[in-house]
Amino acid sequence: MTDGGPQGFDLKRLLAERGAERYDLHARHLNHQLPRMLHTIGFDKVYERAEGAYFWDAEGNDYLDMLAGFGVMGIGRHHPVVRRALHDVLDAQLADLTRFDCQPLPGLLAEKLLGHSPHLDRVFFGNSGTEAVETALKFARYATGKPRVLYCTHAFHGLTTGSLSVNGESGFRDGFAPLLPDTPIALGDLDALRRELKRGDVAALVVEPIQGKGVHAAPPGFLREAQELLHRHKALLIADEVQTGLGRTGDFYAYQHEDGVEPDLVCVAKALSGGYVPVGATLGKDWIFRKVYSSMDRVLVHSASFGSNAQAMAAGLAVLTVMEDEETVANARRTGDLLRERLSALVDRYELLHEVRGRGLMIGIEFGRPSSLKLRSRWTMLQAARKGLFAQMVVVPLLQKHRILTQVSGDHLEVIKLIPPLIIGEAEVDRFVAAFTEVMDDAHSGGGLMWDFGRTLVKQAVANR
Repeated sequence: MTDGGPQGFDLKRLLAERGAERYDLHARHLNHQLPRMLHTIGFDKVYERAEGAYFWDAEGNDYLDMLAGFGVMGIGRHHPVVRRALHDVLDAQLADLTRFDCQPLPGLLAEKLLGHSPHLDRVFFGNSGTEAVETALKFARYATGKPRVLYCTHAFHGLTTGSLSVNGESGFRDGFAPLLPDTPIALGDLDALRRELKRGDVAALVVEPIQGKGVHAAPPGFLREAQELLHRHKALLIADEVQTGLGRTGDFYAYQHEDGVEPDLVCVAKALSGGYVPVGATLGKDWIFRKVYSSMDRVLVHSASFGSNAQAMAAGLAVLTVMEDEETVANARRTGDLLRERLSALVDRYELLHEVRGRGLMIGIEFGRPSSLKLRSRWTMLQAARKGLFAQMVVVPLLQKHRILTQVSGDHLEVIKLIPPLIIGEAEVDRFVAAFTEVMDDAHSGGGLMWDFGRTLVKQAVANR
C-alpha cells in the first residue's frame, strides 16, 4: 500500500498500537467491573504469550497456570498438533456450513467421542457448555414427555435461561426470574430424589459428578442408585461433564469412577476446544435422539448456526488424538494423586488448612477456623466482612510473589480450586507445593503483607455492602 492509502487489517500492527489500552478498553466498552476487580486484587497483569502450562510477561517472567482458563486448556495452551489442524482446515477451504450437506468432520469427531462413551450412540454439537446443557434439558423433556428437571444445590450448569434454571447458586439466579419450574435437591440426597420422583412429573436429574463450586464429589454409590431410581420412574440421568470430562479427574469422564453408571445424556465442552474454537457436545442414547428427531419435518427442531463447524470439529479431533497419543488421562490421574498427597500432608501442619479433596487434576483446598486465639480473631474479622476473603488472601500472593495463577472456587467460599492443564508433571507439583507452603507459613506467622492485604479486602467488602 502507498503511504496514506488504505491500510487494510493488520492484526500485529493493531495489537502493537492498541494492546496497552486493554484494561481501559474493557472499562469503557465491556464489563466495567472486570478491570475494577482485577485492579483491586492485583491481578491486572499483562501477559505477552503462553505455551503449555505457562504464561510469560514482557520481562520474560514465567507464570504457572493452575487455572487452565476455567478448564478449557486441558492439553495446555497452543498445542502444536491443534494449531496444525486449524491451519490445515483453513487451508482446505472446505464448503463448510452449507446447512444442506453432510461434511465428514462432525461424523468423525462424533465417532471418536463415542469411542470413549460405549453406552451412548449419538452426538449433537453446539458451541459451549451451557448449550450442551440446554440441549440435554430439551431432549430429556421431549423424550420423557415430562416438564420438570431436578438439579443439585451449589451446582453450576451454565448461565443461559434454561441452564440457569438448574443452577444451584442464588447469586447467579437473582433478578433473572421467572425461570423454568425445576427443583433442587442436595448432592447425595436419595430420599429427596425419591420424594420428587413420586410426583410423576420429573424428566431428569442433571448432576456434576464432581461439583465445580467447592470441589465436592457425589457420595459413593449415589450416581448408580440415582440412575436406578430415575429409570424406575421413566426419568433420565444427565451427567454434566463440561469441566470434569475429557480426563480431568483421571478417567475420561468423572462418572466412570463409579461402576454401573451409564448416564442417558452427557454434556461436554471446554477442553474439547483445544482452547481455540468454542465447541460443546451433548451425547445421548439412540432412542432419545430418535424421539426428538422423529420425522423429516423435525429435522431442524434443534440446531445451532455454528454447530459442527469445520474449525471446531478439527480442533476436537486434534485434542482427542493428542490425549490418546500423550496418555493425558493417565497423567492427570498420576500427577493429581501426587499433588493431592503432597497437599494433604500439610493439613496437620497448618491450623488454617482444613481439607484437601478432589480427584485427578481437580483439587479443592479448603481453609477453616483456626484454633489459636490470635489467628482466630483475624479469621473472625475476615468472616464478618465477607466469607471467602481468606482464600482470596492466599490466591493473591501465589500470583504476586510466586507467579502462580489460581482461583477461589466460588463466591463466599474459603476454597481454592486447582484445575491446571492436564499436561503438568512433578516439576509443576514441586513449584506449587513450595509456593503454597511459603504462603501458609506467612499466614500463620500472624503478620506481614498478607494480613495487611486482608485488611484492604475487608475495607473493600464493607464498602461494597
